[in-house]
Amino acid sequence: MSELVFDESVILLDVDGDSKEEILEVIAQNLVDKGLVKESFIPAIINREKEFATGLPTAGVSVAIPHTDVDHVIKKTISVAVLKKPVDFVIMGSDSETTPVQLIFMLAMDEAHSQLSLLQNLMQVFRNEEVLKSIVNQKNKTEVKNLLENTLDLVVLQGGER
Repeated sequence: MSELVFDESVILLDVDGDSKEEILEVIAQNLVDKGLVKESFIPAIINREKEFATGLPTAGVSVAIPHTDVDHVIKKTISVAVLKKPVDFVIMGSDSETTPVQLIFMLAMDEAHSQLSLLQNLMQVFRNEEVLKSIVNQKNKTEVKNLLENTLDLVVLQGGER
């Protein structure tokens, strides 16, 4: 896996919002503010989620993995957001069935093939109820970062603000 930006600046805890669109905008705006994605990333990620749902009813904690086209990305990154309260996301592969998502992994990939390898690695995390619950209950961004780096075996490019 090529290097990606993954540090405390792209980990958001207690994200509050009433709709998936509101939540996605908060997370994506953080990536825009850090100079990791273009302004166009925000509407692109919201529109793609409407077309291709990314909710996954995983054991213990439902997750979503929103992502969009590489042309909206400046630097490859993965943003993790723990929601204050679950928000309904349509389940991947469904037209209308939803799952109450509390953990979001927003992918901003700069090459199409890198998205696939990261998704394969993330599936390891999604199968581990203990890891998912640990992330959701964590109050420390550094602990979330360390847990995911160890679980995913990430090659990290340090960047963004501390």
